[in-house]
Amino acid sequence: MENNDFRDREEIFSKVLRAGRRTYFFDVRSTKAGDYYLTLTESKKFTNDDGSFHYKKHKIYLYKEDFSEFSSILNEMTDYVVNEKGEEVISERHQKDFKKEEYSESEIIKTEDTEDTKPTDNKPTDFTDVSFEDI
Repeated sequence: MENNDFRDREEIFSKVLRAGRRTYFFDVRSTKAGDYYLTLTESKKFTNDDGSFHYKKHKIYLYKEDFSEFSSILNEMTDYVVNEKGEEVISERHQKDFKKEEYSESEIIKTEDTEDTKPTDNKPTDFTDVSFEDI
């Protein structure tokens, strides 16, 4: 009977957010005294070389006395990010079809041979041009 009591405390209310290879679990749980708290779990899927996979999980326990301040800071931080950078995701790495560009050694050497290496206006001479659209 004690095992069923523990199980009932664990399954009070849950929501899941799937975000690429990460999954976020929001679970309301009960303390032994019958009060509620929230667990936030990030689960990230990793694939091994042999094709098998495993998950790494990180968990935060959030108690009622911290809800207001936690929520306030979370809202402040998310508002800051959206106000500074907008809601559009600017990193290609977060797109499902993202493929890292790979260059052969001959392509890198060819590029280096054709670049103008004269210093101008105090610019570093060992810096290569980068297209910020690729970042």
